[in-house]
Amino acid sequence: MRLTRTVALAAAALLAAAPAFAQDPSPVGLWKNIDDVSGKPKALIRITEENGALQGKIEKLFRGPSEEQNPVCDKCTDARKDKPIVGMVIVSGLKKDGDEYNGGEILDPNNGKVYKSKLEVADGGKKLKVRGYIGIPMLGRSQTWERQE
Repeated sequence: MRLTRTVALAAAALLAAAPAFAQDPSPVGLWKNIDDVSGKPKALIRITEENGALQGKIEKLFRGPSEEQNPVCDKCTDARKDKPIVGMVIVSGLKKDGDEYNGGEILDPNNGKVYKSKLEVADGGKKLKVRGYIGIPMLGRSQTWERQE
């Protein structure tokens, strides 16, 4: 009788926990982007979700002592022109599509260009594979971002 009750409680606990295990890791959170050329951290980006679409805003830049500490996007050509990069939305419109998020865009504040974008959560939610491209995903650049919280 005691064994039956223990087994029943264990089974109930496993069933209750199953939805948590079944969920895919979310890209929502704070990420450190690593430059695909230099391999050095560039910024902290906070990804949020609103109405099913992801948005990413720069919270902090990693700048050398000789670099401008509060740069503006002087190469941007849209409403972000000459606005501070810290606090700027650089990722927008990405929606879940299977294991990926796509259909959005990403801004490179270094050159002011806006690219189509897609991303995928990897390594159990510890990494984010981000791709910016022109036309088709094969024509672009990828970065791996690391989760910070």
